[in-house]
Amino acid sequence: MAGDFSTVFADLRDVMLKSAKGMKTASDEAGNLVLNAPWPHPREPKLPLYFGGVKLGKAYVSFHLMPLYFNPPLLAQISPELKKRMQGKTCFNFRQSDPALFKSLGELTAKAAQCFSKPIDMAKWGK
Repeated sequence: MAGDFSTVFADLRDVMLKSAKGMKTASDEAGNLVLNAPWPHPREPKLPLYFGGVKLGKAYVSFHLMPLYFNPPLLAQISPELKKRMQGKTCFNFRQSDPALFKSLGELTAKAAQCFSKPIDMAKWGK
């Protein structure tokens, strides 16, 4: 049940908020945190650029980190232990709190926030 993961959600929410310096909170409600970059989407200027978020689900808590999708060098820095938690290219799933993995995830999130701290040139991204 979703209630079983409330502590995991709270811990991951703290990781995201502490590590994603400069990102804007788009939504912070029970079971759902959404952060956007501090500038608009490069291809759709009327839309915000999604940075990441934390979502409480029925089977696990998801931690999304969109800069991984655009930045292969950042993706390559993920530890093997953290990589085991990945689903797709930008999502990590957790059923319980893990201080060591959450520390690693916080460091990765801080690097991702640096990548999204200024507008990106999509043609040069990841190089």
